[in-house]
Amino acid sequence: MNVNRIISGFSQLKVLVAGDLMIDRYLLGKVSRVSPEAPVPIVEWEAEENRLGGAANVALNVDALGAKAYLCGVVGQDHGSQCFFELMEHHQLDTSLVCQIKDRPTTVKTRVIAHDQHLLRLDREVKSDISVEEAGVVIQKVASLLATNKIDIVIIQDYNKGVLTKAVIKELLKLAKDNSIPVAVDPKFNNFWDYHQVQLFKPNLKEVRDILPFSVDITSESLAIAARFINEQLNTELLMITLSENGAFMSANGLSKIYPTSRRQVADVCGAGDAVIAVASLALAMGLNETQIALLANLAGGQVVEKVGVVPINLDQLKGEMIKQGLMINQ
Repeated sequence: MNVNRIISGFSQLKVLVAGDLMIDRYLLGKVSRVSPEAPVPIVEWEAEENRLGGAANVALNVDALGAKAYLCGVVGQDHGSQCFFELMEHHQLDTSLVCQIKDRPTTVKTRVIAHDQHLLRLDREVKSDISVEEAGVVIQKVASLLATNKIDIVIIQDYNKGVLTKAVIKELLKLAKDNSIPVAVDPKFNNFWDYHQVQLFKPNLKEVRDILPFSVDITSESLAIAARFINEQLNTELLMITLSENGAFMSANGLSKIYPTSRRQVADVCGAGDAVIAVASLALAMGLNETQIALLANLAGGQVVEKVGVVPINLDQLKGEMIKQGLMINQ
C-alpha cells in the first residue's frame, strides 16, 4: 500500500478514544539568576500555554492524521474544565462524550520551562476511581455512540487517573467485541493485566519492566520472553513494546522483531506515546502489517520528540518521511 493510499485511508476512519483527560499547561520564561531565598532558579515569566493532554492528545493526534475522533472521559466542573472545552472547541473536536463530575478537579499538569529546559512539574488531580454511577454514565455514552455510528477502532489510553476502572474496562471491551470493533490499548501499571484479547497492546519498556517479575533487556531474546509472558496472560493479537530511541519491538503470531528508529535530536519525550498509539491504531484499522505499523510508529514518535511540549503529529511531515521510507512502506 503506497503512501497516498495510507494517508487517504486515515481520512476514512472513525475512532473512539477513551481514557484519562487532562490539560498540559506550560509556564514559559527565562532564568538569569538564582534566588537569594533558596538555591533555586528565578524564572522570569514570559508566557503561558494550555494544550490538550492524555487521551485528549491521542484524539488530537487522530484528528491530525485526518481521521474522525470521538473522545470519551471525564473532567471536573471547574476552571480547568472550562479551559479544556475551549481547547476542544478550538481544535474542532467532538465533546459529546466528555462527562463533567462535580467535586473532582480536571487533571492539570503544569510544567515550568525556561530556555527549552523542563525545570518543574506540578500536578493538580484526583486519581481515585470514579464512582459506579459515574462509570455507568461513561459506558452509556459509549454504547449510544456505537449504536449510531460505525466505529473502525477503539483506542483506550490509560494514565491511571481513575476513569478507567476495572468495570469500565470490562464494559468497553465487551461493547467493542459485541460490535466487532478492534481495540488498541496504551496501558499503565494499575490495570495492566485487565486488557484481555485486544488487537493491539502497546506498553513502553519501563511499564514492562515495572510489571514483569523478571528483568527485561533491550535484546530480541529478552523481549521475546517478555512478550510470551504477557501474551500468556492477555492473549493479545499484536504486542508493541516501545523502546524510546531504540525503536519498537513487535510480537505477533509467535514471531517477534525489534524495528530500530532513526536517530533524532530529542527536545522533549512528552506526548510521544500518544502519537505512537494514534498512528499505530489507525494503521491497524486499515489492515497494515506489523512492519508497516512499526515504521509508522517510529516516524510519528520520532517527529514528536523533536519538539518541546506535548504536540500532535504533523501530517505533512509524516507523509514526507513516509515517502523517504517508501520501500519499507510498500512491503
